Amino acid sequence: MSSFRAEFAVMESMGVRDQENGFQYTQAREFRTTHWSAVLLAGRAASPEGDRALEELCRTYWYPLYAYVRRQGRSAEDAQDLTQGFFARLLERKHLSLADPQRGRFRTFLLSSLKNFLITEWEKSRTLKRGGGHAFLSWDEQNAENRYLAEPVDDLTPERIYEKRWAVTLLEQVMTRLREQYAANGKSQLFDALKPHVWADTLADGYDSIAAQLGMSDGALRVAMHRLRESFRELLRAEVACTVESPAEVDEELRHLVASLRN
Repeated sequence: MSSFRAEFAVMESMGVRDQENGFQYTQAREFRTTHWSAVLLAGRAASPEGDRALEELCRTYWYPLYAYVRRQGRSAEDAQDLTQGFFARLLERKHLSLADPQRGRFRTFLLSSLKNFLITEWEKSRTLKRGGGHAFLSWDEQNAENRYLAEPVDDLTPERIYEKRWAVTLLEQVMTRLREQYAANGKSQLFDALKPHVWADTLADGYDSIAAQLGMSDGALRVAMHRLRESFRELLRAEVACTVESPAEVDEELRHLVASLRN
């Protein structure tokens, strides 16, 4: 995905639209215990499951926090140290008591906790700087900064860039899982051929050439495209469900993500 416009088109084409513009929503077929539900439980009592779930969510969604700190005007080195220091505190359960089950969105909790950390605990975390502590999350620091330097030149506030990058990261996570599913079934070539068209009906006049390339009939390719979009829709809702507490919040969170990509 090369732009916010493309990422917004993904969600728009999947039926994730806001009420003002007549967008439609599909209900989740099921709602299992989510990562975020486990984290909320861990905030009230010791829970290895909650700790593992929190670490998994942090490993997935660290970049929006890094972008937030950099947009505040911090240097790349300080942003890396601050983000690591924050995760160290979080994974030690220092902030889990702040999690509010009535506002159970991991996205909101993470940013609120980071803001609190930046105000009150930065000096305490300085022992975690390079060479002085343990890195709780492993990442390629140069790649992190390269990603930030590739951000569009705009006047987005730290909060706005966090919201946008959160939405984009979520979509990237969905596409990664979808790719893994197709690869596990020996259909990587099919996925690679159809992926550019998952968010828009750009194949209206191009089914024949791709079908010939894949050795499929036109009808079979159309069915494969429909199944890919259905799988994307289901994985999108499942990923969002992992960041909220209840099924009633999934559609509202999807609306928020669409708005974040549009603005």
